[in-house]
Amino acid sequence: MTEMTQDSLTAPTGRTNPEGRTSPDGVILEVRDLSVHFPITRGFLFQRQVGAVKAVDGVSFTVNRGETLGLVGESGSGKTTIGRAIMHLAETTGGEILFEGSDLTKLPRKEIRAARQRMGIIFQDPYGSLNPRMTAGNIVGEPLIVHKLTDTKAEYRSRVEELLITVGLNPSMTNRFPHEFSGGQRQRLGIARALAARPAFIVCDEPVSALDVSIQAQVINLLQDLQAEMGVAYLFIAHDLSIVRHISERVAVMYLGKIVEIATREEIYANPKHPYTQALLSAVPVPDPVIERQRERIVLRGDIPSPLNPPSGCVFSTRCPIATEECSVAMPEFTEFPGDHQVACFKATA
Repeated sequence: MTEMTQDSLTAPTGRTNPEGRTSPDGVILEVRDLSVHFPITRGFLFQRQVGAVKAVDGVSFTVNRGETLGLVGESGSGKTTIGRAIMHLAETTGGEILFEGSDLTKLPRKEIRAARQRMGIIFQDPYGSLNPRMTAGNIVGEPLIVHKLTDTKAEYRSRVEELLITVGLNPSMTNRFPHEFSGGQRQRLGIARALAARPAFIVCDEPVSALDVSIQAQVINLLQDLQAEMGVAYLFIAHDLSIVRHISERVAVMYLGKIVEIATREEIYANPKHPYTQALLSAVPVPDPVIERQRERIVLRGDIPSPLNPPSGCVFSTRCPIATEECSVAMPEFTEFPGDHQVACFKATA
């Protein structure tokens, strides 16, 4: 697998984001105070809203051109909802999504389609994300038709074959249907479809979690090779911390709809500061049995609260081993630490 270097983590400084930190001039995506709440209604004829599921609640982050930002957290933390909101597959409740300088939440439909030509998404399920009635060629070529990127049938066929070759599939498979492919091959079809319009940014929504371990490595290597060749940026959503560690330059940790820590890959894994991040990393197995036996395991108490009724103050306070009364009163602001390291915790120290 390709190894990231320290040079890939540094970039010139430029404008300032809502938390006050300086962002590189090469920012391709900036999410500001994003919220996605799903209403809960009662009644048959006259429905009224009685609550809301706060899937994402006031999230801010940036993705730089050509980099991979890993987004990690337990199931139900809001990771996938963020990816779907960026792609306009989920309606936002508040905040801004700035893609190449344009706020996607305010664009008219025509301009959204033009913006989405520069974006792509790879779904988690390689079985359910492909239309079983369409051939592989039609699945991969659909974005070419939607965005009118080819002028002739010959050009269309040539581009489809080129995309199949790019992701490691034989062009002779063009007329096969999804059920004739293995899981890894189906995910390669999904990657080819995401690349069809030559996007600058791709949401990778747990793209390898449904695959065998051996196939996971192949797909991760493919994504890295494509990034090196095309300069595409990824928002890589996952719950497997070892995969995120390998592919990401920066990592954001989510819990119950909020980002609680964000830093470079090296900082997150060598010096985690938020109690939730520490607990997640303590659960990652180590191949060396001697080191594994000596490691301190952090076991969180209780269950994850419902996003329908999140705790007051810090959302992690009900399970945090070091929580105090202050933590249940107010949600902590991000604190800056050396190494582009931000932590939302009252107890975080250098």
